[in-house]
Amino acid sequence: MTKILLQGGNVLDPAHGSLLLRHDVLIENERIIDVSSTPITAPDAKRIDVSGKTVMPGLIDCHVHVLASLANLGANALQPGSLTSIRALPIVEAMLKRGFTTVRDAGGADWGLAQAIAIGLVPGPRIFPSGKALSQTGGHGDFRPRSDVLEPCSCAFRAGAIARVADGVDAVRLAAREEIQKGATQIKIMASGGVASPTDPIGNTQYSEDEIRAIVAEAEAAQTYVMAHAYTGRAISRAVRCGVRTIEHGNLVDADAARVMREHGAFVVPTLVTYDSLARDGARLGLPADSVAKIESVRQAGRDSLKIYAEHGVQMGFGSDLLGEMHQDQSEEFIIRAEILGNLEAIRSATSIAAAILQREGELGTVRVGARADLIVVNGNPLDDIRLLTGQGQHLALVMQGGYLYRSQA
Repeated sequence: MTKILLQGGNVLDPAHGSLLLRHDVLIENERIIDVSSTPITAPDAKRIDVSGKTVMPGLIDCHVHVLASLANLGANALQPGSLTSIRALPIVEAMLKRGFTTVRDAGGADWGLAQAIAIGLVPGPRIFPSGKALSQTGGHGDFRPRSDVLEPCSCAFRAGAIARVADGVDAVRLAAREEIQKGATQIKIMASGGVASPTDPIGNTQYSEDEIRAIVAEAEAAQTYVMAHAYTGRAISRAVRCGVRTIEHGNLVDADAARVMREHGAFVVPTLVTYDSLARDGARLGLPADSVAKIESVRQAGRDSLKIYAEHGVQMGFGSDLLGEMHQDQSEEFIIRAEILGNLEAIRSATSIAAAILQREGELGTVRVGARADLIVVNGNPLDDIRLLTGQGQHLALVMQGGYLYRSQA
């Protein structure tokens, strides 16, 4: 059966913040073909009564690492490639169960895994893969330990590595071209120090401006964009001025950097839940001591950053950035966002704004005619109670991806 009719639900339009009461939604194949306040007659459609429930777009997480089955990313990279891939399967299926029908992978996932999901071989969210993130030597993607001999990094060839090391304008151009050729839908770079990496203080800037501009030029030539891991105001401003389109994390932003982002139309993807999870479970799950020590330097600042971005009109996408067993905390990001920005903005971050980040406005993150039929049906109204979007999907009556009913309890 190619048609499905959702009857009598309350349709949530995140972009306008409205709830359209008692509407029917008709899906044919992968698309929404009608949304109406009057009953739709479709005798050949499978009918599902969703009265009293909220019909809303499938959720989008703009910062995941689906191949990171271990909290210690250095150890994750040493796993056999086949084990890395198989361990990713329950991670991606659990994301779909939580209502995330699309994710942007920020380092690790490749075209092959995205295709396996796209053709229905394995259940999971639609993946926009970055391939391997690009890191300078000693940068956030370089997990080699300190030593008196620095051996060449094998990370470019390991499935479990989230990044590859490339230095110099010519080398980063080639690395960007290779990731695009292998199926990356955007390029990820490491533009500052980070928490999970062993040898780079968070305050460091990474990559020269010439290298960043070269990577941006290659991405733009391929009709895509660059996303950059960056924490401090200095790193953020520098990356955005060089053409980076989305900033990942951005915990230590200042007003000047936020103004630069607004002027350039850049997005930010905060990932606040990961710091709570790492603080609680990181050491137990194998996060190195040097990384554990960095967590508190950015944890509260991340929450404070939301107000700075909001005050300066910087659009914020939803991100989780979880590792290993902590993937189960993905939806808890909604709680943090809602406490500071309100329920509607938390929902927008994972729907309409996330779709804009992916350059898929009108196709994803919306319930309207012509959009892809990525939908969830919630038992209740998340505008009133954001916790309905948390947990492991227990408050969802239905999850639909591309017109396919993955789960239906309606």
